[in-house]
Amino acid sequence: MNNILSNLGLCRKAGFLINGFDAVIKEALDASSKLAGILVSCDISDKTLKELKFKSKNAEIIKLSVTKDDIGRVMGKNIAVIGITDEGFYKKFKAYL
Repeated sequence: MNNILSNLGLCRKAGFLINGFDAVIKEALDASSKLAGILVSCDISDKTLKELKFKSKNAEIIKLSVTKDDIGRVMGKNIAVIGITDEGFYKKFKAYL
């Protein structure tokens, strides 16, 4: 869990994060998107996850083992949906599964 949160912090500082459901969906629907993948908290609602999968058909979604509150401690606000725009960081998150 600490590795996930520390990498989220690094990714945020590097500018490779898109925060929040609406912003991630907008990026996923953009034809010129650089979205590598989407991360979601373990306590995301089923309805939100279903809508996310429907609207971002081409993006891979990883469900993390951290809660919105855990992410909030790193990001400064509780966030359930995060888009990653760097392939290297996204591969690190995939490795944690």
